[in-house]
Amino acid sequence: MAEVADSKSAAATVPRPSVLSLNINSKSALYAAYMPVLRNGGIFIPTTRAYNLGDEVFMLLSLMDDPAKLPIAGTVVWITPAGAQNSKAQGIGVHFKNDESGTEARRKIEGLLGGVMQSTRPTHTM
Repeated sequence: MAEVADSKSAAATVPRPSVLSLNINSKSALYAAYMPVLRNGGIFIPTTRAYNLGDEVFMLLSLMDDPAKLPIAGTVVWITPAGAQNSKAQGIGVHFKNDESGTEARRKIEGLLGGVMQSTRPTHTM
């Protein structure tokens, strides 16, 4: 099961990226959330907060038993609205930035998923 916490800066003068905290506790939840079709990799984050395509977000991602949180910057590239078809979870898909943190996140996620990445099971986005 994935847990998410949202926070938004109170500063009104300069829009700041939203900060999300995502804890993924199982390989099946990671498989359902990971977006390997994106060039730099990405992840689906369940949230009820409204986002627009292109919004910048910053996330702290916890994977399974690893106590370290991965700090990752990204861009919203997918939005699943409330009441979506097939009872899909409401949330956003975030494309990892092409930087060290995005590359590290993709490497760790794909290492954890291994051969499961070839599965045809449905995910939160496809």
